[in-house]
Amino acid sequence: MNVNHTSGILALAFAFATAGQGEENDPRLAFGKDFKPFLAKYCFDCHGAETQKAGVDLQGLLGDEPPKIEDRREWETVMEIILSREMPPEKKPQPAEALRGEMVDYLEAHLESFDCSGPVNPGTVTARRLNRVEYENTIRDLLGVEFAATENFPRDEVGYGFDNIGDVLSLSPLLMEKYLEAAETIVDDALLSEVPPWPPRQRFEETAMKARPRNGDDDALRVERNRYFGLFREGEAEFAFNAPEAGDYQIRVRAYQDKAGPEPALLSLWLGKQRVNEAHVRAEGDAPEVLEFPLTLTEGDQTLAVGYENNYNNSDADERRLRGDRNLYVDWVEVVGPLGKERPPLPATHVAIIPERPQPGREMAMARTIFERFVSRAYRRPATKREVDRLAGLAIQVMDEGATFEEGIKVGVSAVLVSPHFLYRWELDPQRSGEEPRPLNGYELASRLSYFLWSSMPDAELTAAAAADQLGDLDVLRAHLKRMLADPRAKALVQNFTGQWLQTRNLATVEPDPEVFPEFDEPLREAMQLETELFVQSIVDEDRSVLELLDADYTFLNERLAQHYGIPGVTGEAFQRVALDRGSRRGGVLTQASVLTITSEASRTSPVVRGKWVLEQLLNTPPPPPPPDVEPLEETKEAHESASLRERLEQHRDNPDCRGCHAKMDPIGFALENYDAIGRWRDMDGKFPIDPASELVGGITVEGPDDLKRALVQKEDYIEALAEKMLTYALGRGTEYYDKCAIDLIVAQLKGSEYRFSSLIDAIVTSEPFLKRQLLPHS
Repeated sequence: MNVNHTSGILALAFAFATAGQGEENDPRLAFGKDFKPFLAKYCFDCHGAETQKAGVDLQGLLGDEPPKIEDRREWETVMEIILSREMPPEKKPQPAEALRGEMVDYLEAHLESFDCSGPVNPGTVTARRLNRVEYENTIRDLLGVEFAATENFPRDEVGYGFDNIGDVLSLSPLLMEKYLEAAETIVDDALLSEVPPWPPRQRFEETAMKARPRNGDDDALRVERNRYFGLFREGEAEFAFNAPEAGDYQIRVRAYQDKAGPEPALLSLWLGKQRVNEAHVRAEGDAPEVLEFPLTLTEGDQTLAVGYENNYNNSDADERRLRGDRNLYVDWVEVVGPLGKERPPLPATHVAIIPERPQPGREMAMARTIFERFVSRAYRRPATKREVDRLAGLAIQVMDEGATFEEGIKVGVSAVLVSPHFLYRWELDPQRSGEEPRPLNGYELASRLSYFLWSSMPDAELTAAAAADQLGDLDVLRAHLKRMLADPRAKALVQNFTGQWLQTRNLATVEPDPEVFPEFDEPLREAMQLETELFVQSIVDEDRSVLELLDADYTFLNERLAQHYGIPGVTGEAFQRVALDRGSRRGGVLTQASVLTITSEASRTSPVVRGKWVLEQLLNTPPPPPPPDVEPLEETKEAHESASLRERLEQHRDNPDCRGCHAKMDPIGFALENYDAIGRWRDMDGKFPIDPASELVGGITVEGPDDLKRALVQKEDYIEALAEKMLTYALGRGTEYYDKCAIDLIVAQLKGSEYRFSSLIDAIVTSEPFLKRQLLPHS
């Protein structure tokens, strides 16, 4: 719906200015008899089948029919151009002045004929990939992990001024690769691969042991039979252990013997050079047993050892049972402890997904329970039995290959994080033919609401309301809306909607010329950004009028930014609310350094850019792109010293092809010219006094920023533009001609509530386009 103005469409206004005289009640006859011949005479030379200046073909646009309601935006532009007398260019033949008002009436009546009383088309939103901010916030709320998607993922595509538009959010191979890498990193941060045993235990195998023979014969103590430490004579196998704290411990030794002689092998436990315990090893062959010994340790480094105390070797005994060579084999020694201590809590991120370990044989049941809950949260709707079975089966398959239960769950969670059901927001229509609206189901509506306000997934309360099918009740929906706006996560609405609507996100990348503005640094950049965020957040939190976004009697400053503005009495790095008087020359976003800096060139201001910004962002009436053959403004030293920027721009726009658009942009920018390229007030442009006085389109005279703000506040275009832009952001799609009825209702509700911010949000959330979607026909 937001279609750029073009010189062809501007000229079209004057085509209409000669159409329909005496035939206002028969637009089709007026179109064929008067309007089309007029276009052929005045417009088709530049905007016809053979030549399309600015890419506009009026013959193709109009065809053989009167203006179409689908082209409402273009015709509203035409009405505006008729009233402002911007086209045709001065050197071209002009239509009769007396016809202008008649054609405005004609067009207005034609466009108002669109019927809002019948069935409303709520439009259709494309399946929408989570953008970087939404992914980052969703991971935070789903898994409790902070992942910097805005730093690790490529930039999201932008459509209609926002980066959450389904039609432009593609999924490139590079981004898919990033998703796979991110899933592994996130799951490793959130979940343990194995829950450590409690009490803590440390195992020492033969590779960690050192022989300590009693007779100096190392060969008598050697590694034997794969991993076992063999003791073939009396002696010890020692190892070093660091006790984390003093207390009671348990020593566990896994060992077996080569049986020979009248008694089993005797294993001893040593602390340093002192034997502290002993026990017989009765297990034989390669089938060890585990012996357990209590031991009290002091904190710090210890030397522990296991020894062999009763070596026996007799091949000559008369009795067969007494013949043989008795040996002792140690598999490992495990130190358990300290005992009697309470287990520290496991990471909350782990317990939230895997609350406990399953009992043997219950792994599949536990996996199903885990994935039924997790998938339902991740996919923002109930998990299906098939989805749960597949993921639980995958986890068990991983376990069967030797992994732990936790590692199996981690593989399944990673699979969820790269699933289209997680990465996209789906609104799937039933399999039926016909074209009619359907109400969103509870889960779809919950997702729309949470991603609009929080740029994140629904919380437990909203999901419960969706499951109970309560969100179709507008009172319930409004209660959740109020609750969610009060939640700290609602700051995402300010940061993401406002940052893109006002384009203050661009402040992160602007680079004022350091030779011209050496005082501009990172702390000042951050202060500029934070002022705007805190100011807009106050409008939200205090439910103030959205008109105050343009003109308010307060702002938020720290000492650095206050000094930048020349406002006394503010000290310290912390931001504070500051009351403004008229002498402060501040108030509203137009006079904040964030906006003034992003709408400037690196070394100077730009009235053109500032005017264009106001037209595009605040009034939703973007000018057309400049003609390709227009030379840029001369930026030489001589040019700067010869005249003020305003004078040079006025000379520059003598080009008749530029005059129409510059007549709309430049006066707005001139009214802000007292603010330099980093938002400071000034009275001189070099050696030239600044003249901020100008005449806006429509004959409104302004003497500077205060007059400009008053003029904008009085324009209904601002409220309509804000409503349309926020609706675009809320829906994740561009608005269309059929959305006009919804936008008109939003504007009417705003007017009826003194323009309170909550009323704007309420009107959008309860609008037909937000609550419903148009079914697409199935072939």
